[in-house]
Amino acid sequence: MSLINRTKHLVFEPGNVIMRQGDLGEVAYLIEDGQVEIFVTNPDGTEQILGHRGTGTIIGEMALVDNKVRTASIRATRASTLIAITREDFGRRLAHADPVMKMVMQVILARYRAVLHGTDSARESAEEMERDAVVSQKAFETIRMTHDFREAILGYQLRLHYQPIIDIVNDKVVGFEALMRWHHPVKGMVSPGTFIPLAEDSGLIVHASRWALREGVYMLNRLKLDHGMTNDWFMSLNFTGLDLAAEDFADNVSEAMQGTGVHPSRIKLEITERMLIDDPEGAIATLKRCRDAGLTVALDDFGTGYSSLSYLHKFPIDTMKIDRSFIVEMVQSPASLTLVKTIISLAKGLGMSVVAEGVEKKEELDLLMAHGCDMVQGYYFARPMQESDLVLWLEKRK
Repeated sequence: MSLINRTKHLVFEPGNVIMRQGDLGEVAYLIEDGQVEIFVTNPDGTEQILGHRGTGTIIGEMALVDNKVRTASIRATRASTLIAITREDFGRRLAHADPVMKMVMQVILARYRAVLHGTDSARESAEEMERDAVVSQKAFETIRMTHDFREAILGYQLRLHYQPIIDIVNDKVVGFEALMRWHHPVKGMVSPGTFIPLAEDSGLIVHASRWALREGVYMLNRLKLDHGMTNDWFMSLNFTGLDLAAEDFADNVSEAMQGTGVHPSRIKLEITERMLIDDPEGAIATLKRCRDAGLTVALDDFGTGYSSLSYLHKFPIDTMKIDRSFIVEMVQSPASLTLVKTIISLAKGLGMSVVAEGVEKKEELDLLMAHGCDMVQGYYFARPMQESDLVLWLEKRK
């Protein structure tokens, strides 16, 4: 073997064996350039070629997945430059993978080994799969909960709770943020921290968001028609990157507004910084269509680490929301207070209004008022409430 660089890039000459059957696999490789052949050595010493791999492919990945010995050998057929993928790096990436994806990988790997090694290995793989079924309980639970969430959308198990948003100068309610809740028929209330990621991973969040949009619009209508509240309150609704990526997103939003009597300007689309990072150009085009239809846009959780100020001014954003993590620290931390003041100043400079989230203390409210924040929401005023409780709260406040 001709090893030129022992760090990240490795070069193998034609005929050099890169990995041997039976050795413990500690690393996989990406073939940056070149070609290799994969072969197994039979008990009688003969070799059986299984296939070839070229530039842009990965070799040796099986041993990283299950921490077992190499099932085949690999040697270079042309001068090949490889990039190492360590078990540590692979494990870190796998740890953040969807549990269903991890389970499928285990099953595919077990079946591949069974085919490669025959009946005895097939029996061993079946036993391993049985053990993996216990270890992969999270994957089965994810599949089950995904199915249940699909039923929740169709079966009216979802609810919206509403948190009032207050004009900080006039001390008046100006709108609400709609927050999705799921009441499971068996499990009871399921935490949004559980079902929102699940809905995003499965793609069901798009259908749930469309339901929430319609329900939020109808709720504004009910406040007027059923309770005689004629205020022009706005409704702020959360959307994900999958929502924005849908080609018919803007059309669906406009369709939900038709025939309700609710003016589009009273609907505020809440998006996160990360959504803008993932597909800036696509997000700009979609949001501009929504703005052209009369809706407004809020940037949620600002300051949590994803923004690029170099293009923030390009997005059609009306409102910037300061994340609770800054608000909770600013009374005691001059640095956090400076960040809040900077965010407010930045937003005002870009022509945006500012909402501070998670206000729980009067000291926080006073500081935000002193530094020009426009609106606030949080437990200091009200927790998120179901519609009937919100109506009572509004009547009492009036």
